[in-house]
Amino acid sequence: MKINTLKRSLAALTACLVLSAGTTMMPITSTAASNIISNSTFDSGTTDWGIYKESGGKATLSTENGKLAMTVTDLGSLNYAVQLFYDIVPLYQNGVYRLSFEISSTVDRYVEAMIQQNGGTYQAYTWMGLDISSTPQTINHEFTMEAETDIMSKFCFNCGDQGDALGEHKIYLDNVVLELVDDSNVNYSSFMPYEPDIMTNQVGYKPDAKKTAVFRNVSGETSFSVVNADTKAVVHTGELYGETENLYAEEFDWLGDFSAVTEPGKYYITCGNLDDSYEFEIAEDVYGNLLDDSVKMLYLQRCGCQVVDSDFGHPACHTSKATIYGTSQTIDVSGGWHDAGDYGRYVVPAAKTIADLLYAYEKAPDLYGDNTGIPESGNGTPDILDEARYELEWMLKMQAESGGVYHKVSCATFPGYIMPQGETGKLIVTPVSTTATADFCASMALAYEFYYDIDKNFAENCLAAAEKAWAFLDANPKIIFKNPEDIVTGSYEDTKDVDERYWAAAQMYRATGSQTYLDYLNSTSAKTGLDWSTVGDYGNIALLTMKGIDKTSKAYTNALSAVKQQADGFAAVSKYNPYGVSLNVFNWGSNMTVANAGIILGLYYDITGDETYNTAANANLHYLLGKNPNGVCYMTGYGTVSPLNPHHRPSMAVGKAMKGMLVGGVNSRLEDSAAKAYLANSPSAKRYVDHSESYSTNEITIYWNSPLTYLLSLTEKAGNTSSVKGDVNADGEFGVADVVAMNYYLVIREHDLIDWQAGDLCEDGVIDSFDLVAMRKLLAENS
Repeated sequence: MKINTLKRSLAALTACLVLSAGTTMMPITSTAASNIISNSTFDSGTTDWGIYKESGGKATLSTENGKLAMTVTDLGSLNYAVQLFYDIVPLYQNGVYRLSFEISSTVDRYVEAMIQQNGGTYQAYTWMGLDISSTPQTINHEFTMEAETDIMSKFCFNCGDQGDALGEHKIYLDNVVLELVDDSNVNYSSFMPYEPDIMTNQVGYKPDAKKTAVFRNVSGETSFSVVNADTKAVVHTGELYGETENLYAEEFDWLGDFSAVTEPGKYYITCGNLDDSYEFEIAEDVYGNLLDDSVKMLYLQRCGCQVVDSDFGHPACHTSKATIYGTSQTIDVSGGWHDAGDYGRYVVPAAKTIADLLYAYEKAPDLYGDNTGIPESGNGTPDILDEARYELEWMLKMQAESGGVYHKVSCATFPGYIMPQGETGKLIVTPVSTTATADFCASMALAYEFYYDIDKNFAENCLAAAEKAWAFLDANPKIIFKNPEDIVTGSYEDTKDVDERYWAAAQMYRATGSQTYLDYLNSTSAKTGLDWSTVGDYGNIALLTMKGIDKTSKAYTNALSAVKQQADGFAAVSKYNPYGVSLNVFNWGSNMTVANAGIILGLYYDITGDETYNTAANANLHYLLGKNPNGVCYMTGYGTVSPLNPHHRPSMAVGKAMKGMLVGGVNSRLEDSAAKAYLANSPSAKRYVDHSESYSTNEITIYWNSPLTYLLSLTEKAGNTSSVKGDVNADGEFGVADVVAMNYYLVIREHDLIDWQAGDLCEDGVIDSFDLVAMRKLLAENS
């Protein structure tokens, strides 16, 4: 066996083992006989210490006279309803530890002190029950870590309900010391994650796609080969180019172009002594199964009905009526999709998901079949529309009599790592917000168009609900949602609603053609964003893809300008990033942001026909599917290395990752304990860890999957339109106005053609004076 082939096989196996173990970065280590606890004497205030509160617990944290002071005002209903904690305590199996601290309370009471697992089963690695009083006492405790090594455990004090009725009081803590005093039996054999030397899209490429790989750790050899994985024959050789210092990934990168390889098959890439790349496929339908699974995931997230699946099936869940917060009124809000790794259902992200799905279908309806294995399969309606309707029907239940829309429904707290039928707590519907109402309005107006020919009554109900929501918006200024104190589930809080109202107006104009909505749009600037909190670009998409719209209207030209500016920016960043991604800053849910950028690029390519934008759109897709600094295909179940431990309760309960979920991806901010423990020393572009407790990098959501679905539609059908020949203004017919528009485009290049492909009469891939001559000839022939 060739040495590199052996290395490649072992590398892939090692990567899978590392990911399955959830230890993908060098652990934070502690030196024997040094204090593991920072800010142990509280000279830095409350830094590194915090309070977890739930089930009615209330407390605040401060310092007094050089001590940590926690003021408890309500014990709540659980022993951990008030929990004082210090995060990220590395404990090594067989290590002997000595813990000491000084503690007191203004009232006599009982507390629990422990170092525990930070997630999972929350098992205690060491535990003490303490009776404390106003007299400070020093606790000394020695223990051996008998469990497996856990570098992200949590030191905490349970100070909630212990069966005693206590008034407001304070608990003081000082001089906290945790030392590893004997590590003679500790095995420190830790390892860095395997990082492949050659990165490609691990799923693969269409035959005619631009194909480039990223190479790192290059020394000496600068030629590369593409090898057929079945025959081992070298099918292409090339030279590396474009050496770049990638500051975000802290590496030097080279590129290798293998676009010339177009024959369907499975391949890998070699280069000198570098480890071979993971295998990838070249095929016309290379993304077909992935696209189906990106939508099938939504069926597996269904709430309120039986879900049939060999691994993730469950009986109907969350079927009880929900109480409207602050009242005794209950309503039926069953149905819809579980939003993310938990079981809450939220209108705001639901609206984004609906928009992505319906616009994905509009772009490429032939990609979506009626046989993906959901209950509605075989009914004559594409399954993507059936799946979207399931969510829309739930959203209709969330509209109040006033026309306003309730923000969300969930229990008061997040459940444990259980299947959905195991969450049986009281369901709570939170108050109306104008962000939810406007997003609802837009979704229902969009649904009216797509379902009119399928189920006219349903479509008209959607439009009536949208009009009722718009009336509420017209009568009510900004109503911004904020989680009540006693609810800790996802809030989807926003600071403004102008972008949501813009989207609603654009979608209502597209659905009805009413001057009322056009007047609104003409009176405001175009808004941008495809996130749950910034949705303006969905308004732009509505206008730019609207049939018969006046292309000279202020609403249209504003939308076009906003999309052009973004597309130019995304294309520029993609061009100069070795991995082709359009981001330099990676925040929570960065993979959604990558897909969103691809959508804008794909949309603008459809408008202009400029291949620059199509190339950049595809580059963002390739990043998501493996061509990234971590060498991970971020779609579960695809590629050689993909997430095995997503923060997703069904996956955690079953013990395997549900297939077809796009995880959140790189987050430079270290916003959960696993990220802090494993990624503190990693460069910003690599801060992702395949750990079930890393909700800030490895959770999933419905609205992270949906933009991937939309991006796949745009890239799979790039440039495909049902154009009328010569109809560059896309009004459905060819005439004098099109010749004028073409002439204007050629003379003043700042003017864009609405349907670029329709103007390429010479079919040579460019728009020039020869096409104008052909258009004039065609006009004369039609006269």
